[in-house]
Amino acid sequence: MISTAIRLARVGSGSELAAAALMGLSYLCLLVAALIPQFWFFAAAAAATYASDWFLHQRGSYLLNRLSKIRAGLSIRFLLRQMMLLLLLARMDLAAEPLFYAAAACFLVFYGLQVPHGALTTLVRLRRVLPAVTRNVDLRDLRIPDAPPRALLHRAGEKMLHLDVPAVVGVLIAARTGQDLPAYIGAGLTVVLALLLIGLLLPYLRRSRQVPAPSVVLKALDDWLRAYRPTTVLYFSGSHESAYQGNMWLDTLARAEGRPLIVMRERGLAGQLAETSVPLICVPAATHLMNLDLSTVRVCLYPANVGKNIHILRVPTTKHVFIGHGDSDKLASVNPYSKVYDEVWTAGRAGRDRYALADVGVRDEDIVEVGRPQLESVERWTGTAAHPIPTVLYAPTWEGWDDDPGNTSLLLAGENIVRRLLAAGDPVRVIYKPHPFTGIRSSQAKAVDARIRALLEQASAERAAEPRWTREAADAAAGQSEAKAEMERIEARLTELAARGVARGDDAEESRVALADPAREAETAGLRTAWNAAYWRSFGWWEHRTVTGARPKLYDCFNESDAMVSDVSSVVSDFIASGKPYAVTDSAALGAEEFKRQNTAVRAAVILSNSAEELDELLAAVADPAADPLAGARRELKDYLLGPDEPTSMERFNAALVDLAARAEARNEAVEQRLKEQDLAVPDPEAASSGVGTGGTEAVADAVAVTGGEARPVEDAEAVADAATVEDAEAVTVEASEAATDAAATATGAPAAAPVEESTSTR
Repeated sequence: MISTAIRLARVGSGSELAAAALMGLSYLCLLVAALIPQFWFFAAAAAATYASDWFLHQRGSYLLNRLSKIRAGLSIRFLLRQMMLLLLLARMDLAAEPLFYAAAACFLVFYGLQVPHGALTTLVRLRRVLPAVTRNVDLRDLRIPDAPPRALLHRAGEKMLHLDVPAVVGVLIAARTGQDLPAYIGAGLTVVLALLLIGLLLPYLRRSRQVPAPSVVLKALDDWLRAYRPTTVLYFSGSHESAYQGNMWLDTLARAEGRPLIVMRERGLAGQLAETSVPLICVPAATHLMNLDLSTVRVCLYPANVGKNIHILRVPTTKHVFIGHGDSDKLASVNPYSKVYDEVWTAGRAGRDRYALADVGVRDEDIVEVGRPQLESVERWTGTAAHPIPTVLYAPTWEGWDDDPGNTSLLLAGENIVRRLLAAGDPVRVIYKPHPFTGIRSSQAKAVDARIRALLEQASAERAAEPRWTREAADAAAGQSEAKAEMERIEARLTELAARGVARGDDAEESRVALADPAREAETAGLRTAWNAAYWRSFGWWEHRTVTGARPKLYDCFNESDAMVSDVSSVVSDFIASGKPYAVTDSAALGAEEFKRQNTAVRAAVILSNSAEELDELLAAVADPAADPLAGARRELKDYLLGPDEPTSMERFNAALVDLAARAEARNEAVEQRLKEQDLAVPDPEAASSGVGTGGTEAVADAVAVTGGEARPVEDAEAVADAATVEDAEAVTVEASEAATDAAATATGAPAAAPVEESTSTR
């Protein structure tokens, strides 16, 4: 029942649901206490409303957004509390007293001050919106001023409204004691603090505190692009949760031939991207992207199929390549959308055969096998467990966008798998690493994930109490303490390094100061490697573990494990690079033979039913190489899925990149030659562009970037004024922005912006 209530209320946890219930009940109690009247009951209920509201804001609860939609937003809730305070005064026969009029006047003035404060915060934010967010791009000549202090703009509306606390407390004290002075002091303090907050914002309206105009910024970007002359672009768009799809290619891109550049479309997603030395430009508006000078780019790489890809696919002088974000037998790996690209790069022969079997329009000659450069860090199987007891990694994929039972083992088999591993005759250690998307669509998957974590915590506690492990823990205690201390030291240093070159302000300030520092990057890479080693030493090799977050990475878990249980996903294909035994769950109950026929990556796996009773075969293969009949099949499958060991994946990737860039250059030269031979030269309109242009299209685009388009009427002004980020403010005018973007695209003869398709994970 509680989980159903959590789902219906769109809250993230039981504590949020409890806080929401307390808030609703507290407002009802306020009314009752005011009508009775009962002073202490009212005071307690008022405190509860403040506390519950604050808690929900701290948690970023989605329920607050829902309350705003039903006209119960933050401003309304504060106004209700103040009105009920006036009702309490009236019921206490104070309606004719100066206290009542002072309180009413204070609250009226205070609410009048909300208007200039909300307008100022919105105006300051919008005037600091650059048309592009950058990293490792030198924009220092633009003279972008420092951002206002975070305390002024972050949750500004909430902070402003909470300035009524002195007035509310003062009025309550006065009503209780009969002395009006506390009320006058509290009311005066509330009004003075509100005026002070407004005054602190006023200097940021000066021209010297504003960022340059969009046309100036775009021209500076074009100048930088002409000087840098990028040859390869990684183009990435998607939701915040899809950042891992781009992150997996950052190291490869940094080592790629030529001059790489990352182009992104969502401001929020740019902040989720991992640190990299590769220059990054995030351009939300399609018209701005279309007018950037990317004329030197010869190859554009796409890790995901999304609608916004069309904004750069339209450029004929560039060759377009789908590289994906994992190689598996899921339908996402043979998406018909892939035929829009000039080439599709797969890891090995299996990817080529997959497209041939699917017959979705991708020609065989357009497929190039480049391996998986990301897998160079995956250690190869030695044939024996790294520790006295084997470690089994359980890495299920997420539930997917539909209800296909074959998407994940978590729902039907997850708990069975973990219980059987924990109950194995010979002890095993379990590492559980769920997919980062787990539970975002299915509350059932989220609940199973929580139960598995609880199972592992309980099993770890029980194992810690057993004599054998108690002795091991005592022997390893000193080393573990040392490892934890080393982790703390490394994390402190990483935090210090991360602070260099990263602004504490907004996107505009970060675009100015976020520049590559090779020495810092080298030190950071070394510290991360040391942190990873210390992490695994910080607890016993017999202790079960749930691993989430960015560190340790999935491949680090591969290296720490002796075997893996997973689902049909790119995780399986990647794990095969290790040569270690693995098992895959036939969640859809197709049967072992049919399951292997449909899914290439499982042909060298132990096939598990939903009961997971076949796990003994996997554990036997780990314990004794002689009992591992699938070892040879895994070696053959590795070559088929990932390609040969020589030349290396990185060498093959770079060779494909150089070859395609050369063909793009040849195409462009041939087109140019044909145009010269014509009696009337017809320029290639897409061959080059400018961030300045004629001014017509850019004028429309500038309006979209700075104001988000012509805002539609907003009945609840706090939806803008309380926006915690620029994106919040932009969301209010998204419909008008899209209309302006489409109009501008039409003016340039370009296709209108396509709707975003959900990016389907291959894991």
